[in-house]
Amino acid sequence: QVQLVESGGGLVQAGGSLRLSCLASGRTSSVSTMGWFRQAPGQEREFVARFLWNAGTTYYADSVKGRFTISRDNAKNTVYLQMDSLKPEDTAVYSCAASMTVAYASASPYTFWGQGTQVIVSS
Repeated sequence: QVQLVESGGGLVQAGGSLRLSCLASGRTSSVSTMGWFRQAPGQEREFVARFLWNAGTTYYADSVKGRFTISRDNAKNTVYLQMDSLKPEDTAVYSCAASMTVAYASASPYTFWGQGTQVIVSS
């Protein structure tokens, strides 16, 4: 089992920045991929970014490329999502997820999920 706890959400004006954190605990040595997803009210869950735990490579949705950065701190077992140049359309509940296999944008391989943190971007 892997437990994930997100933090760092909040209210920010358009053009501002937020940094989300995802603290992982449990069988983190078995994790292959950490991802961030988001879900806006009335919309389907959307892939945001992912980090391959061992290789350190990243992959982003086109909608956030160049504005968001996913990174990790091994010592703290934490994955971050730095969000810059935020837009009102970035408003959503952001959740981190862990996969035991190499994963990309599909949510299917991710078997462990956090509870989510709300991000609201005002215009």
